[in-house]
Amino acid sequence: MKNKLGLSMRGRHILEGYSFISLWIAGFLLFMAYPLGRSLYFSFNNMENSKNGLQATYVGMLNYRTAFSTDIDFLPLLKTTMTTMLTQVPLILIFAMFSALLLNGKIKGRTIFRGIFFLPVIIASGAVLKELLQQGAAQLPIFSQGDLEEKLSGLIPGNVLEQLLDYADSLTLVMWDSGVQILIFIAGLQTISPQLYEAAKMDGATKWESFWKITFPMITPMLFVNTLYSIVNMFTKADNKVMDYIVTQQVFQKNNFGYASALGWIYFCLIALVLAIVFVIFRRSLSATEGRG
Repeated sequence: MKNKLGLSMRGRHILEGYSFISLWIAGFLLFMAYPLGRSLYFSFNNMENSKNGLQATYVGMLNYRTAFSTDIDFLPLLKTTMTTMLTQVPLILIFAMFSALLLNGKIKGRTIFRGIFFLPVIIASGAVLKELLQQGAAQLPIFSQGDLEEKLSGLIPGNVLEQLLDYADSLTLVMWDSGVQILIFIAGLQTISPQLYEAAKMDGATKWESFWKITFPMITPMLFVNTLYSIVNMFTKADNKVMDYIVTQQVFQKNNFGYASALGWIYFCLIALVLAIVFVIFRRSLSATEGRG
């Protein structure tokens, strides 16, 4: 079906999507494109301070080779960041979906509860988050004060127990990082027609079956958006050690702008690769949701 402009339904959706992000595109071209280009130029040069400002000396791929062959801190920090992302993002998505299912129900004070879950997004961010983490606010005292590790060491192998306690100790951060995802899931749940659940109930479907046959397929686009958001947020958080190493140490402490730019581009390419993998994973399910599979 086409309109007066000769666009199909899919074409109109694409046009609407680009119209929504047109302001972002304009802002990117005006304020971000040039700094990104300069940082890429810096990454192939050795930048030194002089009377006339920064002087560039072309060194080719030296900064990139240094990151992988000489720097003893960057790769371990990168591995730690990847491990944290792979473990915490699934926990965030599961907690956010479960919380959204509860908060979307007909319960008293659900607006207040939604605000409570979203409040950490406003408060626990940036410098405030770093200060809270330094004070130990993100750690649950039951694991440190109750000698839980010692009591369970005889029942669970040490390496497994350590990982389990690390995951449990990160529950506070998981809850803090789930505010936006909960709201997105709630928005998706509210677009599902109640008639679908009524028809499923009349056919004898249980709530468990209704979730997997109706709810989960219908909120797959929201799951995709939340996965992208959670990954990017995990890679760019205030307590991210790679970001701290690049910005704080290499730029502000060592004034090593060329090497810091190279590290930044390596980090950017890694994030882009992870996001591309997510796109591939969700591609088939999103196509089926849109009726094109």
